[in-house]
Amino acid sequence: MNIQPSSSKFSNPEDGSELRYMSGFRNTFESEALPDVLPIGQNSPQRVNYGLYAEQLSGSPFTAPQATNQRSWLYRIRPSVRHSGRFTKIDKRLIRTAPQARDESELPIGQLRWKPMPIPSEKLTFVDGLRTMTTAGDSDTQVGMAAHVAFVTASMTDEYFFNADGELLIVAQEGKLRFRTEFGIIDVEPGEICVILRGMIFAVELLDGPARAFVCENYGATFTLPDRGPIGANCLANPRDFRTPVAAYEDKETPSTLIVKWGGELYATKIDQSPLDVVAWHGNYAPYKYDLRHFSPVGALLFDHPDPSIFTVLTAPSETPGTANVDFVIFPERWMVAEKTFRPPWYHRNLMSEFMGLIYGVYDAKPDGFPPGAISLHNQMLPHGPDSKAFEHGSNAELSPTKLSGTLAFMFETRFPQRLTGYAATSKEVDENYTDCWRDLGKRFDPTRKQP
Repeated sequence: MNIQPSSSKFSNPEDGSELRYMSGFRNTFESEALPDVLPIGQNSPQRVNYGLYAEQLSGSPFTAPQATNQRSWLYRIRPSVRHSGRFTKIDKRLIRTAPQARDESELPIGQLRWKPMPIPSEKLTFVDGLRTMTTAGDSDTQVGMAAHVAFVTASMTDEYFFNADGELLIVAQEGKLRFRTEFGIIDVEPGEICVILRGMIFAVELLDGPARAFVCENYGATFTLPDRGPIGANCLANPRDFRTPVAAYEDKETPSTLIVKWGGELYATKIDQSPLDVVAWHGNYAPYKYDLRHFSPVGALLFDHPDPSIFTVLTAPSETPGTANVDFVIFPERWMVAEKTFRPPWYHRNLMSEFMGLIYGVYDAKPDGFPPGAISLHNQMLPHGPDSKAFEHGSNAELSPTKLSGTLAFMFETRFPQRLTGYAATSKEVDENYTDCWRDLGKRFDPTRKQP
């Protein structure tokens, strides 16, 4: 158990230097912003110190097996029932949820790519700026996911949000964001991710100007670390590199709005104070962040190219062993040393559907036409692979040890087909010429010439 105090209220450091985190992945933590808040030896005493209320937040059924049972106890100024009232259905903007968006797009199937979508000039909070690109599965049955682009040009002021449909994995791509949560404060910058679990209340603020991020909304089981199998106990994403915030609270009596995503719709309720009033908490159901640059990749040391699953950071398992509801995969800096090998990703068709984006640098399989901020979709069983330039380079390059530097790409991968939303299908950033990148992959077969 990791015990660490924090400031007595939300601080506002300009550079984030005052923020502190606890180390470890899905540990049982405890943290208090005032001394002696947490009861000793029990969860729900008759009276809580400082006049606080005890409340449990459960992220799993009460009877879930111990290994997957998730819950935290929160000690707060008001119970959550006082942070809600009469809900009113509001415009869901460009947010879509499976299976509601199944028939929005009339585009035929095919490999798709979008140029970087510019950050709008209009005022957009995190909720206003969510644009759903794809949906998969069915949120009501807690299977599948949605992929969103998030544009943030304004901080949420006296406005808060939680998602009852799934957990949110946010990949920062441009600009820094601050997540003020019930459990504490998390700052993320490009190259980092933040995971806000289902049902957790939060607000998002800008730290250095407008921001763009990519968001995976996971309807299924919560993300966990993948089984490493023969890799063993180390490498990939090491548990100690994940960071959970320490307790901080907001004691603010200001008229506010709480927005809830539930059943694919948005609802709002008016409240008279901030709901981020948790003074202390303990448990294993908490938000966290991770610096993707701490990922320790493994790869081929002699020949051939392993499956891209070796780059899995987090996985949301399904009821079928070895088949993920969602995998979060990255392609980071790494050394390429395999001999007699075509080193770029090979051509393939895949049961899994792949939504991919570039955070920064150059992606080795698409050196042209895929700049930072661009995204692509290679749906279930549709072929894809290196473009013509990457194929020629990979086929003819001198195979000396080479380091891919200054690059970071990501992928949301699911076993379900990803359905395009109307927003994604009609975006002017759709790259109409994407499939031309394979046009020059001509016939090379020569039955009279055996050797390459």
